[in-house]
Amino acid sequence: MTVSVDSVRAGRLPAAPPGPVPWVAMYHSVGDCSDDPYRITVTPERLEEQLAWLRRRGLRGVSVTDLLAARARGEGRRLVGLTFDDGYTDFVTEALPLLRRWDCGATLFVLPGRLGGDNAWDPLGPRKPLLTADGIRHAAAEGVEIGSHGLTHVDLTRADQPTLEAEVTESRARLAELTGTRPEGFCYPYGTVDARAVQAVRKAGYAYACAIDPGALTGPHALPRVHIGQNDTTWRLYLKHRLHRWRRRPAGGL
Repeated sequence: MTVSVDSVRAGRLPAAPPGPVPWVAMYHSVGDCSDDPYRITVTPERLEEQLAWLRRRGLRGVSVTDLLAARARGEGRRLVGLTFDDGYTDFVTEALPLLRRWDCGATLFVLPGRLGGDNAWDPLGPRKPLLTADGIRHAAAEGVEIGSHGLTHVDLTRADQPTLEAEVTESRARLAELTGTRPEGFCYPYGTVDARAVQAVRKAGYAYACAIDPGALTGPHALPRVHIGQNDTTWRLYLKHRLHRWRRRPAGGL
């Protein structure tokens, strides 16, 4: 049976037999990492090394929607998901040219409630500017999948119900207005997730959502991801990719 990307985006992804959870890499900022207390930054040189390593091994980075669509068709063994959280301006200036050079796709999770702002939620480290509406539209025009990271980067597991619903639902509506396309992917701020947050994301109509290590909640609306940082040389990247299938238990629907 052929499954299109549109089917995934419409939330019609057919159930797949239990299998290894897809390998999804989690990036944030690309730039100077000399002051990086949260280890969220990779230099452009390191990112290029990592993308080159993927290609040498016959792997290709793609958006999460493309990855899930390929897996639903029974394909995608040589694909890995590439995600970039927060929507820093350096995604367009530093990451995007490298993704083009190495023929890779990606998903960019942005905060429509902080357009043109900065990472005010981080008490330590430098202030990093976030993309404006024009910057997000530029990334989308270059083929990058745009997903929601909530409105303002709130820990949804600690949010009251009105805040939770606004962060999940209103962010989707704003991004649809901004890009002309409803985002089908959501990313839980800080990677934290509970059953209430998963329910809210599913109810809002997202086809999938990314976390970090959701444990028993693992599934299409709580995909685990692997943190990739400046210290991840090609050898460390090899180990993370190789060990992933044993660290992540199988899950149905993926």
